[in-house]
Amino acid sequence: MTKDTIGADISKDHLDAHRMSDGENRRLANNPAGHRAFMGWLGQPETAHDMRIVYEPTGPSHRAFEHRLADVGHAPAKVNPRQARRFAEATGKLAKTDRLDAAMLARMGALLELEVRPARDPILNDLKDLHMAR
Repeated sequence: MTKDTIGADISKDHLDAHRMSDGENRRLANNPAGHRAFMGWLGQPETAHDMRIVYEPTGPSHRAFEHRLADVGHAPAKVNPRQARRFAEATGKLAKTDRLDAAMLARMGALLELEVRPARDPILNDLKDLHMAR
């Protein structure tokens, strides 16, 4: 059973995160140093199976973060942006900031008990990019 849910709003430059258990928020750079800081904020790697990390795919901006999560044993819950927006509308949370989006994603993951899945193989991402570039 998942003990905590983290919502992550990912943009090109930043990663905004919200932890449900204590309501804490963080803004980190969306780069390797920021990803390491995020992992430190999460806590011990052995608790990876006790967490649900929810985020929306953001083109290529989320991929490095997704693979860093997988490298340390976290299986994230990737949600369709349309589904996330509809959840926000249904709960009456229509304000649109990165920090609020992260909190909404955490709430969505906790309430709907979203399924976590392993990250897609980087080779599949490269193939998808090549196909889309045609």
